[in-house]
Amino acid sequence: MKSFEYGDREVGTYEVFASVANMVIGFGLLTLPRIIVQKTHSVDGWVSILIGGVSAIFFSWIVAKLISRFPKQNLYEIGGAVIGKPLALLITLMFAVYMLAFVAYETRGVASISRLYLFDRTPVEIVSLVFLLVLIYGVSGPSVTLFRLNTLFLPIVIMLIFVLLLMNISHFDFHNLMPFFVTDWRELVITSKESTFSFLGFEILLFYNSILNKPKKAVKASTLGMLIPLILYLLVFLITLGMFGAEVTASTLYPTEELAKQVEVPGGFFERFESIFFSVWILTLFNSAAMAFDVSLSAIEAVFSKAKRMALAIGLGPILFLIIMQPQNIDELQLFAEWISYAGIGVGMVIPTLLLLLAILRGVKGRA
Repeated sequence: MKSFEYGDREVGTYEVFASVANMVIGFGLLTLPRIIVQKTHSVDGWVSILIGGVSAIFFSWIVAKLISRFPKQNLYEIGGAVIGKPLALLITLMFAVYMLAFVAYETRGVASISRLYLFDRTPVEIVSLVFLLVLIYGVSGPSVTLFRLNTLFLPIVIMLIFVLLLMNISHFDFHNLMPFFVTDWRELVITSKESTFSFLGFEILLFYNSILNKPKKAVKASTLGMLIPLILYLLVFLITLGMFGAEVTASTLYPTEELAKQVEVPGGFFERFESIFFSVWILTLFNSAAMAFDVSLSAIEAVFSKAKRMALAIGLGPILFLIIMQPQNIDELQLFAEWISYAGIGVGMVIPTLLLLLAILRGVKGRA
C-alpha cells in the first residue's frame, strides 16, 4: 500500500527543488543589481551574474552527488566515514556557526529594510526581536514543515517578481543598457565572486539528506532549483538597469525595492505596491532564515545527540540577538555579509568538494 505523500516526515524531489530555490532567493535579489553595477559600471554585469550562477550550480551538483553517495546521512556522518570523527566534528560545528551567522544577517536585513519601507518609527531592535521569536517558533517543529512552506510560498514569490517586472516594462528604456561589452573580462570574472555570494544556500542539503525519500534524485532537483534564482537575478538586473540606468542603480541602496515603488496600478487600487512587494518578500526571507536556523540546530544535534531542540533554539536566541545588533550601520552590515559569504564558500563549496574527492579516491560509500 502506498503511503500518503505528505503524511510522513520525508520530502520528495519537488520539495528539494522548491527549498533550494527559496533558500537562494533572498536578500541578494534586493541588493545584487547595485553591487554588480558598482563593480562593472555597465550592463556587462549580466556576464558576472551568469558566471557566478553557473559556478554555484556546479557546486550544488557536487553537494548533491556527495549526499546521494551517502543516503540518509548528514555532514557529520559523511565526514566521519571519509576523514574521521574529530575532523568531522570540527567542520560540523563550523557549519553550525556559519548558519547561525546567516540567520543573524537575514534577521538584521529584514529589520533594516522594514524600518526603511514599512515601520519607519519602529526601532530596529524591536523588529529584529519579533522576527527572531517567530524564527524560534518556526524551528521548534520538524524540519519537514519548512519544506512544505517552501512549496507553498515559492510560486507566490515567483509570480510576484514577474508581476513586478511586467508592470515596469513600459518604463524600460533600452538606451539605458548601452554601451555593451565595455568592461574588461578580468573585471567581469572578479565581479562574479559578488554574484556567487548571492547564490549560496544550496548547502542546506548536507543536513537534510536524512529526510529525503529519494536521495539519488537530489542531483536533478537541486540543479533545477538553482536555475530559478539564476533566471530571476538576470531578469531583475536587466530590467532594473533598463529602468534606472547604471549610475542611478549604483547609488540606490535597494534597487529592486525602488523598482516596486515605480509600479502604478490602474484605478489606484494599490497605492503603495512596494509595501505589498516587501510584505510578500518577507515570506522568502523568513523561509531562508528559518531553514538556516533549523540546519544549525541539526548540526549541533548531530554532534551532541542528547541536546534538546527547543532548549537549543531558546538558548541560542540571546546570542543571536547580540550578533544581530553588532552592525551599527549599512557599511558594517555589508561587511558582515561579506564575511558570511566567504565562510559559505568554505563550508558550502570547498569542504563538500574535498569530501567527495576523498570519498571517490578512497572508495568510501554510505549504506544503501
